[in-house]
Amino acid sequence: MVDTTPLTRAVEQFADRLRAAPQSRLQRGAAGEALGLARELAVRAQRLEAPGVPPREMPDAGMFAVADQLTVAAHDLASVAPDDSEITEAAHLVTEAQHRAGV
Repeated sequence: MVDTTPLTRAVEQFADRLRAAPQSRLQRGAAGEALGLARELAVRAQRLEAPGVPPREMPDAGMFAVADQLTVAAHDLASVAPDDSEITEAAHLVTEAQHRAGV
């Protein structure tokens, strides 16, 4: 069984900070950084779930929804991850994105 804890913890922390961030911080790039990450995690999950099928792009639902989009994408990936290395890599991506977002 794959331990998804590193990914879910990292995403929960990032999402909580996004929800608490002021609108100005979200507008200065935090929301864009989080959306980019959510899209990447969603693509990874789709490729694992349906190899050979072109992945669909996660829509931009706005800066106030991006924390939820990130959470959903991470949980989707966690549910189909074949091994711990996929989880570790995704958790690392989350940590890097949070650092770049400045939240």
